[in-house]
Amino acid sequence: MADLPVGRLVGLFGIRGELKCDPSGAGRTLLLRGATFAYAMADGSRRDVTLASVREHKGRYVVALAGVESADAAQAYVGGTFYAPRELVERELDDGEYLDVDLIGWSLFAPDGTVLGKVEDVRHYPSSDMLIVGGRMVPMVKAFVRGIDPGDRRIDVDLPPGLLDDGAEEA
Repeated sequence: MADLPVGRLVGLFGIRGELKCDPSGAGRTLLLRGATFAYAMADGSRRDVTLASVREHKGRYVVALAGVESADAAQAYVGGTFYAPRELVERELDDGEYLDVDLIGWSLFAPDGTVLGKVEDVRHYPSSDMLIVGGRMVPMVKAFVRGIDPGDRRIDVDLPPGLLDDGAEEA
């Protein structure tokens, strides 16, 4: 099975070699002190890294990598991504939760059976997760999502008028 992304290093934090990390949902439970991950460097090379420390700071994780003890050494890791085996990530999912990578390409269906488009991306915001369909955001909330069928890669929705419209009026 393929590895899945669980966090991305987005910048330096301080002068001791710590790095700012944006974890995925699963990454919030997997990124722990002592854990080892495959790490894809920004230049495309890969290596295994072990987390020497992990702490939360203003909603973001701050991590230190074993053997990386200065800001100069840590700079080489900025822009890369931690990966974990899919089966490890799947264990962290609750019923009704899906991996972003799996939702991409699924079709959205209106109540009348009309295909509204395909999921292009999934973004996470404090208020809700958003499906990106036709460049527009569709909140993944119970008020709009009526059903999900993983076997058919189908998401049934009942959206308010205009949510997926391009805003142009017809003549």
